[in-house]
Amino acid sequence: MISLDLAAALDPAHFMTSTGLIPDPWQRRFLRSTVSRLLLLCARQTGKSTTTAALAAHCALYEPGALILLLSPSQQQSRELFRKVTEFVRGLANLDLEAESASRIEFPNGSRIVCLSGNPLTVRGFSAPRLIIIDEAAFIDDELAHSVTPMLAGGGRLIAMSTPNGRRGWFYENWISNDPLWERMRVTASDSPRISAEFLATERASKPEWRIRQEYGVEFVDTDETLFPAETVAAAITPAVTPLFGTGFSAFSGDQ
Repeated sequence: MISLDLAAALDPAHFMTSTGLIPDPWQRRFLRSTVSRLLLLCARQTGKSTTTAALAAHCALYEPGALILLLSPSQQQSRELFRKVTEFVRGLANLDLEAESASRIEFPNGSRIVCLSGNPLTVRGFSAPRLIIIDEAAFIDDELAHSVTPMLAGGGRLIAMSTPNGRRGWFYENWISNDPLWERMRVTASDSPRISAEFLATERASKPEWRIRQEYGVEFVDTDETLFPAETVAAAITPAVTPLFGTGFSAFSGDQ
């Protein structure tokens, strides 16, 4: 079993450094956060998957019996995040795993890391996870998010990370809300030393402006699929007009 270095046990950022990866300033802030629910809004290629993989490995190593769940919109995406976790784990000297497969790692201390697809039914079979990480959370079905949160009743943490996906969905609604339950971290391309100004200039020359703002500026913008801009819809709503139907009305419920 890996020797339990006290500094690494107390500080996930130090743990990441000890594996040979030097965290960026935003990565240090993220790794040292202890909030129960965190939304991580990140530009592409800023290192969010590597950072959350380090957090998952740290939790499994230093919290005996911990269950860590990795979720994404698809099984393939979950396995990509899982692959980064296994790279961390395999890089640790003198660590003999109890079991390892394409979707699960079991540690000698009883901890487990499991990757799952975005199917809400596959999530319901697990209970009392210590850490849940949702990758590309703005792209998951809302039903998955609603299936996950009840598992936090035992005191677990939820990390939802994503690039924006328009002004819609569970991730967006929680990001713009004033709910103090969530801590929010925003990381643009300019916050990462891995993305050069030259690369961004090349991207701007070949992509529409809304996509640059979304992928690298992490702005929630209207996409080319949007029929009516969000500002137009918002401007058409006024409390002076009584809604035609009540909030419980559904066109498919049989209400008349």
